Amino acid sequence: MFRHILIPTDGSPIAGRAVRAGIRFARETGARVTGYYSYDTLRAHVNYGGYMASDKFVVQMDRRAEHVGRKYLDAMAKLARAARVRFDSVCAKVPDPAEGIVATARRKNCDVIFIASHGRSGLSKLIMGSVTQKVLAHSKIPVLIYR
Repeated sequence: MFRHILIPTDGSPIAGRAVRAGIRFARETGARVTGYYSYDTLRAHVNYGGYMASDKFVVQMDRRAEHVGRKYLDAMAKLARAARVRFDSVCAKVPDPAEGIVATARRKNCDVIFIASHGRSGLSKLIMGSVTQKVLAHSKIPVLIYR
């Protein structure tokens, strides 16, 4: 059925449960997995005191964000190894996580995206947005939503 599954994570508990379920699904279907983590570019901005983040600070924050992402992806790799599922990963710096997920699925020739939903609704969904909803709207391949 599915041969290559993209499993994005943001490191949250619900995403962690989706990662475990996605890897089990991959094992049961004989698919391989690409784990995905994205982090946003820290934009320098002036705060109310007139201070701006330095270039050095922005670089440090990018390194830290990538380090955190690699830790999540390393944990996914460990779960995949234990389940005997082929695994690779992508840690990307992108301005929009949903676009990054869809683009990575296309670039890696995945045939399904297995993604968690935080189940936000109402005002919190309006303010925070929904990466899962955006992935559903823009993906040309099937999207399995884990709740």
